[in-house]
Amino acid sequence: MEEVKRNSLQAWILAARPKTLAGAITPVMIGCALAFADGKFNWIPALICCLFAGLMQVAANFINDLFDFLKGTDREDRLGPERACAQGWISAAAMKQGIFITVGLACLIGCTLLFYAGWELILIGALCVLFAFLYTTGPYPLSYKGWGDVLVIVFFGFVPVGGTYYVQALNWTPNVTVASLVCGLIVDTLLVVNNYRDRDADRKSGKKTVVVRFGESFGRYFYLLLGITAAWLCFWFLFNGHLYATLLPQLYLFFHIRTWKKMVQIHSGKKLNSILGETSRNMLLMGILLSIGLVING
Repeated sequence: MEEVKRNSLQAWILAARPKTLAGAITPVMIGCALAFADGKFNWIPALICCLFAGLMQVAANFINDLFDFLKGTDREDRLGPERACAQGWISAAAMKQGIFITVGLACLIGCTLLFYAGWELILIGALCVLFAFLYTTGPYPLSYKGWGDVLVIVFFGFVPVGGTYYVQALNWTPNVTVASLVCGLIVDTLLVVNNYRDRDADRKSGKKTVVVRFGESFGRYFYLLLGITAAWLCFWFLFNGHLYATLLPQLYLFFHIRTWKKMVQIHSGKKLNSILGETSRNMLLMGILLSIGLVING
């Protein structure tokens, strides 16, 4: 990569990691599809949810970048994409300011949702901000203690899918619960790939992810099981008359299993970054397929 000027626009774009925004947009898309299927879709709160989710994803990336750097987790033997602070592209002081601005902007935008729903949204927004920090920081950094997968399912599944639906429909249904779990599971495949790739470095750094705790074999089959479970959970929608929301997501399995086979074959090293890209693509595909299925039946 060409030299990146310190604290430049290019440096901030790299630190924001735009490719990760698929993980923020997919839950909102599914929540909107659920609202459309129930005749409750409203594009204004839907857009606000998308902006809030995107900004919080960027803020989380900044927070992880800074505090992993301060903890010394981003070592020279790092296999994943380069981090801004570790590479010297952004100073720690500038990153702190970036975190403050991004979180503040996300909160300001999120507060406009109060025009569409109740004050309980303030609590949900506060929890999003709090856990964005607790994931990497504090005396008990959750991602270092093996809680990352649970947090992904909650904050990339139930919170954004359910929240997006709620601000439009002012309700919560069993379909929302199932769709939230489906979304959380497929987004978690991204985390598992990261943890699978970084298992040796994480072990040296004292980061006890589930892959570190239970081993390479567990991580390999955990990844496979997440995708299969997510696809098969969609059979729930068949009982609600959503035939396409059941059948279309099954196409995801072909790509998920093919990517899993490649992951097993590569096994370790930087080449697993290609699996990260494929997993992100598969996740977005699943979100699109489920959303189309819900909209068609809606």
